[in-house]
Amino acid sequence: KCAVKSYSVHDRRWVKVQDQPIRGSGICLKVLKRRFRCPQCKKVFTEPLQGVRKGFKTTERYRRGIKWACENFKDLKSVRRAFRCSTGLVYKIFYEQLALKLRERRDNPWPKRIGIDEHAWLKGRQGRSFVSIIVDYDRKRILEAVEGKTAIGLTQNLSHVPGRERVEEVALDLCDPFKKFAREMFPSARIVADHFHVVRLLNPALNKARTEITGDKRTHPARKLLLKNGKKLEYFEKKVLWQWLDHHPKLKELYVFKEALHRLYRTHGYDKAARALTKLTDQMAISGLKEIKTLRKTLMKWRKEILNFFICRTTNARTEGYNNLAKLLQKRAFGFRSFFNYRLRLLSL
Repeated sequence: KCAVKSYSVHDRRWVKVQDQPIRGSGICLKVLKRRFRCPQCKKVFTEPLQGVRKGFKTTERYRRGIKWACENFKDLKSVRRAFRCSTGLVYKIFYEQLALKLRERRDNPWPKRIGIDEHAWLKGRQGRSFVSIIVDYDRKRILEAVEGKTAIGLTQNLSHVPGRERVEEVALDLCDPFKKFAREMFPSARIVADHFHVVRLLNPALNKARTEITGDKRTHPARKLLLKNGKKLEYFEKKVLWQWLDHHPKLKELYVFKEALHRLYRTHGYDKAARALTKLTDQMAISGLKEIKTLRKTLMKWRKEILNFFICRTTNARTEGYNNLAKLLQKRAFGFRSFFNYRLRLLSL
């Protein structure tokens, strides 16, 4: 109590401490601990035991073992059976260990390349709640997860991370809040629009125009041929597709511009790509279709970010991969209610 050394043993007590199981058998340690009396304040205290925190009945090895089991066993019921404890203790220790592990990354600075994307984590009566994840491309892991997908929310939650001047490339999809956040947070970074999201801009319009002709059938063979890159089609597939498109002028025009976007990304060099994009938007200005007009506005708005791809060739593929892992994590856990716990699980991937 008063930080004065004591050598006077007051009494001794047996204490039971749970340790990590060995070969499926539970281990309980019985330790004889001494209790000392302070000569100055007359308070009685117990000597500490290495590997066991004060007031705890489990060893640190036992708690680390539960964390490992939660990450590798199929469910918490199996962990509870193996470590002979309650589900509440498993739940408490697991997220406590994740929080301790996360402290090692507290002062890590921003990397040179990052990716930003969002996914839904909670569905309720009021709609879906989203999580924005920041992926570290240098260390190949999730750097941070923020609830919501607004520029203000991202700035407030990530302003504490040091070294934002180090960021050189930011990969993202065609999302205006992410673009605004990247411009404000990383003024010297090059923002790159993911090419996958660009080439699929016309896919909804193509599907809508096709269903007006063939009906709402996902199994219709024309659907796959229309959405697939034309360069990857076989000769007979191209012939049949173009013969069918000749009877449907609107669908044919949409398909032509969709293939033009694919040809744009087969261009080599920034200058050639810039000229090709200018030529493409000029051709779109002549079109009378509403969908093409909307696409032209989008391409003009994101022109600089689209052309940045031809300089650094950075994509958002790694971020999309972590999004997929996040969705698998939700399915395995049968959903999350606490964003704090969900963030800890994401950052441990």
